[in-house]
Amino acid sequence: MATIRNLKIKTASCKRIVKELHSYEKEVESEAAKTADMKDKGADPYDLKQQENVLAESRMMIPDCRKRLESSLADLKGILAELEEAKQKEGTEVTEAESTVADVEKLFETSES
Repeated sequence: MATIRNLKIKTASCKRIVKELHSYEKEVESEAAKTADMKDKGADPYDLKQQENVLAESRMMIPDCRKRLESSLADLKGILAELEEAKQKEGTEVTEAESTVADVEKLFETSES
């Protein structure tokens, strides 16, 4: 049975994962710049290799984050559908959840194109 409490939890979860995704994207940008700078300056090969490993790890987290976000979004949509069936689709929590769903779907659309 879907409750408003579950809706709040899933909404917060989606928002948290979106923040995490943006954080990893920014980290990849900064680490890529740092790696390029190290290459330009002719850094020690060992240090360069370690920096490339850091960059690779950051890049691996983005698909993982997207997968978790897709899962969380599906859960949130499911709870919204259950609440609609139970005729409980009103209130600020529901509005916030619908807004979050729209934001996440827009994020997926822009990243795919």
